Amino acid sequence: MSDIAAGRLSGEELAENFADIHPPLDARTAHIEASRCYFCYDAPCMEACPTGIDIPSFIRKIATGNVRGSAIDILEENIMGGACARVCPTEVLCEGACVRTAQEGKPVTIGALQRFATDDMMARGEQPFERADATGRKVAIIGAGPAGLAAAHRLAQLGHECEVFEALPKSGGLNEYGIADYKVVDDFAQKEVRFILGIGGITVQNGKALGRDIQLGDLRNRYDAVFIGGGLGAVQALGLEGERIEGVFNAVDYIADLRQTKDKGTLAIGRRVVVIGGGSTAIDIAVKSKRLGAEDVTIVYRRGAEAMSATAKEQEFAQVNGVKIKHWMRPAAILSDGGAVSGIEFEYTKQGADGKLTGTGEKARLAADMVFKAIGQVFVPDPVSGTAAQLELKNGRIAVDDSYATSLEGVYAGGDCIDGNIGLTVAAVQDGKLAAHAINDYLAKK
Repeated sequence: MSDIAAGRLSGEELAENFADIHPPLDARTAHIEASRCYFCYDAPCMEACPTGIDIPSFIRKIATGNVRGSAIDILEENIMGGACARVCPTEVLCEGACVRTAQEGKPVTIGALQRFATDDMMARGEQPFERADATGRKVAIIGAGPAGLAAAHRLAQLGHECEVFEALPKSGGLNEYGIADYKVVDDFAQKEVRFILGIGGITVQNGKALGRDIQLGDLRNRYDAVFIGGGLGAVQALGLEGERIEGVFNAVDYIADLRQTKDKGTLAIGRRVVVIGGGSTAIDIAVKSKRLGAEDVTIVYRRGAEAMSATAKEQEFAQVNGVKIKHWMRPAAILSDGGAVSGIEFEYTKQGADGKLTGTGEKARLAADMVFKAIGQVFVPDPVSGTAAQLELKNGRIAVDDSYATSLEGVYAGGDCIDGNIGLTVAAVQDGKLAAHAINDYLAKK
C-alpha cells in the first residue's frame, strides 16, 4: 500500500529546509573576497565563462566600491547574471579555472560576488540599459525562458520591437519552474523577468504554445524575424511496464509543482524515495524529497560517479543532505502492490572494453513508495516539423549554423532546443544574446 502523504514536517521545519542555501555576501565580506582576486590579464576564469563576462573587471570594481559599475559589467554580457550567480555550476566553470584554485584549493567565490553586484542593481530598481532609436522592425520570440528573454532584451536594446510567446502561465522558463527553491528564494525569477522587461519594447503573451495557439508559418509572415527558444518539451521514458502506475513521477513535473506551491506542507511525499538518474535534476529532486520529510532517499545511476552529469559538488551536497547514491545499476522492472509502486528491481552494470554499458545479470531490489524519473528531457519536434514551414533537425533537435540561423530564412533558434547546447542557463543566455546580434545583422541587410 502506498505511503505517500502531505504534512510530514511542520511549517517551521519546511521554512528552514527551503531557505536560501547560500546567503548573500554583505558589503564587508564582498570587499574582502574581491581583494583575493589577482585580476589576471589573460584571466582563465573569463575564458571559462560561456557568456564571456569580464570577471577581473567586475571584481576590481567591487574592490574599489563601484558596485553599480560591477553589475553593468556583468549584465552587459549576461542579462541573467543574477540567476546564473545562483544556479551555475561555477565549480566547473569560472571558479574551477581560478588561479587560486590551483594554488590554494580555494578559488575566489566569483558566483557569490556576481550575486552581490547584480542584487545591488536590482535593489536599486534601476534599468541601466537604454534602447537605441526605433528601427520599425518587429521580432517574434518563442519561449520566455533564458534564451528567449536574453534575445528579446538584446534586440530591444538594438531598437527592435519584440513580442514573446510563452506556453506557460509565468515567464522565466527553467529559472521559474525547474530550479530548486532554495537556490532562487523570494520569487527571484519573477523579479529578474520584470528587470529584463524594464528596458521596454518587449511584450509577453503567456499561455501561447507553438503548434497549438501560434504557428511558425504565420509568425514568419507577420514578423520580420523569428527566434525559437522554447526549450525541451518532454521527459525521457524508462521503457518499463508499469511506468504510469501510482507513485511513479517525472521529476521535472514534481519540481515545477513544488516551485508553484506556496504551502509546501500540502505536497505529498513518500517515506522511501528512489530517484533514477545522474544529473542536476536527480540531485534537486532527491534533496527536495529529503527536505519535504522523506525518511530514505536513494539516487541510482547506471554508471560511476565520474560519469554523472551532476558535478562532484552537487553529489556531495546530496550526500550531506542524507541522500544515498548507488552506482552501476539500471532499472529492470517496476514492482507494484495493489496498483501502487512498491519498489524497483535493478540490474548491476559494467563497462566493457569498448566503453559500452552492459548488464551483469545480477539483480537487486530497492523498496520504494515513490519513484522519480530524472533521466533527461527530449525535444518535441512536432510544432516545428509537423507543419508546412518545416525546420531541419539534427540529433533530434533544431539544426542551426554558427549564427544560430535555422534552415528557414529569418528563423533563428537557441537554448536547449538546438543541437549542441550544453543544457545550462548560462549557455542559453549566450545563445539568445548571440542570436539577437545575428538577427540584427539579418534585418540590416533585409
